[in-house]
Amino acid sequence: MEYAVRGPIVTRAGEIEAELARGVTKDFAEVIRANIGDCHATGQQPLTFLRQVLALCVSPDLMVDPHFPSDAKDRAQRILNGCGGKSLGSYSDSAGVQIIRKDVADYISKRDGQSASFEDIFLSAGASDGIKTILKLLMTGKAGNERAGIMIPIPQYPLYTATIAEYNAYPVGYYLDEDNNWGLSIAELERSLAASSSKCIPRAIVIINPGNPTGQVLSRKNIEDIIKFAKKENLFILADEVYQHNVYAKDCEFFSFKKVLTEMGPEYKDMELASFMSTSKGYMGECGMRGGYFEVIGLDPKVRELLIKSISAKLCSPVTGQALLDVVVNPPKPGEPSHDRFIQEKESVLGQLFEKAALTSETYNSIEGIKCNTVQGAMYAFPRIFLPEKAIKAAEAEGKAPDFFYCSQLLEKTGICVVPGSGFGQVPGTYHFRSTILPPVPKLKEMMSLFRDFHINFMKEFN
Repeated sequence: MEYAVRGPIVTRAGEIEAELARGVTKDFAEVIRANIGDCHATGQQPLTFLRQVLALCVSPDLMVDPHFPSDAKDRAQRILNGCGGKSLGSYSDSAGVQIIRKDVADYISKRDGQSASFEDIFLSAGASDGIKTILKLLMTGKAGNERAGIMIPIPQYPLYTATIAEYNAYPVGYYLDEDNNWGLSIAELERSLAASSSKCIPRAIVIINPGNPTGQVLSRKNIEDIIKFAKKENLFILADEVYQHNVYAKDCEFFSFKKVLTEMGPEYKDMELASFMSTSKGYMGECGMRGGYFEVIGLDPKVRELLIKSISAKLCSPVTGQALLDVVVNPPKPGEPSHDRFIQEKESVLGQLFEKAALTSETYNSIEGIKCNTVQGAMYAFPRIFLPEKAIKAAEAEGKAPDFFYCSQLLEKTGICVVPGSGFGQVPGTYHFRSTILPPVPKLKEMMSLFRDFHINFMKEFN
């Protein structure tokens, strides 16, 4: 079981930070952590209204404080009224506080233009917890070629390979098409499934949209084709949609899998689909709060009973995270005291991400030996590095993957911490790394300048 975004290079980054704190002299003054989508850790400020409501929920005695706006107090009281003893310190139902689940259902209904039921909504400790819950339901409990097979994109977010390994399932990797801006080909899905069908029992397909680590946004037509493929192959769909607020390219638009599936006609209404959302990404960036939800449709009633039983063993997700999620899906409305400030802060965060997405891909593409697709959405770039043969041989001599060798050198010489592409999967013979676009613009420009100098020197050394 491996998890690259917190792997050996990140461990080394922590050691270097400790060395710098002890006064060890290096060619740089700080470690720039571009390895993980941790927005607040890279300088993003919390949105005022989210934190005001959460503060009021945690400390209701602040309700008399005149510094808090009336709509924040009303929102907090509404959440507390749904909690046992009117306290966030009480357990919620295993699926979550009912009023929050109803607000999530309303959010989905408005987003998709079609009704959603709160009974299909389950609150979780971030999206990761919900994803693992659904994957566990899909296991066969058997070994060898009777293991559950889970189709995952390559490159993929390491949560999936790590969980598949933990659950003793079989990863059925399908390659995204880098030359087509990380597009998803149905022919490739069919090839991947055929190649693995003798090694497992295919149960599900995972789609990450917008993509992590690749930053692409699927078209509606592409989503329709994936749904048709899943129906034909009788696959459960897991739609990882945590970056649904993070779409930057002008010709791109987010479509939820549920919206597309339910609009495709009655022959698709019985398909099994779980979609996932989180407070950690979007414009919120509240990673440490561990708030999220998943919506499940098409489940057999007996399977639903087992799902509820399985989450009951965990009692409930953190109620603080649930409260924060409620504010995300039910933000201030026009005319309320906090609305204008909330919109200004939200648009500021998304506007900066738009600027940083363009800056990141344009800068990488300006460097010889680097190719980077447009960052259409999410929070990452996944550039390809064209490594010289001498560098590949040097990596092999040290027993390291070539892109791991490259990223290690980058960290040691500049303090920039990124994740090797081998941690996400890639076409054999190609090399990449994942870099976040999250540092503030001045810090991102500094990082890009340091990276450019490093890359030029690296290529000179190994050419």
